[in-house]
Amino acid sequence: MDAQNDVNRGEFTWKISYFTEQDAKKLYSEAFTVSGCKWRILLYPKGNATEHLSLYLDVPDSATLPNGWTRNTKFSLSVIDQINDVRTIRKEVQHNFTVRERDWGFTSFIPLTELHNCTGGYLANDTLVIKAEVCVLTVTPPVSIQPARPTDKFDSHFTGMEEFINGAETRGDSVGSISCHHDGALTAEIPSLEEVEKAKQSLKECLSFKLNIKERLSEALLILSSARVGLSSEQQIAIETFQANFNDFTSDFSAFELDNAEFELHKLKKDQSFTTMKKSQKTHILYKQLMEDIVKEEEELKRKMAEVKSRKDKLLSDWEILLVQSEEAKSVYKDEQNKVAEAAEKKRIAEERMSRSTTAWSNLKAQFC
Repeated sequence: MDAQNDVNRGEFTWKISYFTEQDAKKLYSEAFTVSGCKWRILLYPKGNATEHLSLYLDVPDSATLPNGWTRNTKFSLSVIDQINDVRTIRKEVQHNFTVRERDWGFTSFIPLTELHNCTGGYLANDTLVIKAEVCVLTVTPPVSIQPARPTDKFDSHFTGMEEFINGAETRGDSVGSISCHHDGALTAEIPSLEEVEKAKQSLKECLSFKLNIKERLSEALLILSSARVGLSSEQQIAIETFQANFNDFTSDFSAFELDNAEFELHKLKKDQSFTTMKKSQKTHILYKQLMEDIVKEEEELKRKMAEVKSRKDKLLSDWEILLVQSEEAKSVYKDEQNKVAEAAEKKRIAEERMSRSTTAWSNLKAQFC
């Protein structure tokens, strides 16, 4: 695979032990980084709706990447034959990864029958070895080298939520801020005649246009339309006009009652959601503080770990020096041990010779002295 420079390419090897005992429909490797981008291998051990091993390259952190992100990438996936490398299967492709196509690869990589063939080396010791080679060509937007803080995701989400809440309050969308006024009351002059007065009273009570008093309203209109006294000409015209369109008018008001009820229901749900958002925003402040405290603890632990690692490295360095000295002493000991054995043999031989010489000397001395 060609690349503009080495920093834009990388390799990753994934070994899966006890492969035939895997029950999961799909497996993910651990994440690895190439050119500042995170990747992982996606594997379907029994195939993705096919009788083949299915292999893909996947973007594990796609949900946290900025809107409109892309990664134009050339990559290859290989299933390694651990007995005969010539039989290793390698496939290469170029793909522009996006939020809609965050994984890409080969649904029919190798037939399962060939993969599980005991004469092959793909599953040596029931271990599958997969190699990924990745070359990142272009990334949009460019990957920032500044490491993200653990609270950045909190901040971006709840800052947006705070702006949303503030905007809602500015528009007057907060709880109880919306009201709907409907005045359906019609005033009528109280007639002097008892019958008209009773009908008018009934009409006044019915003009709230509730569905359960439709019959009572119709009866009141019928009486008033027959009245010849106690009503002005304008009232008579209003009565006749309403009675002539009684079904349409009552239907309109019935529809209003239903629509108004639906409006009140949605308004209630909206107000409840708004209250939940406000509570979440307050809880966020607590969570953020807790997260900052944890980050401080984490930094302190890192500092202590760095000190421990420094002491460990120093100890290992001293131990390596001691090890060299020990090996040198051991080597000298073995050499001297061999030399002692050789010297002991020479000494023995010399003692035997010395014994013969001493005896001869003593005999010579006895003859002449």
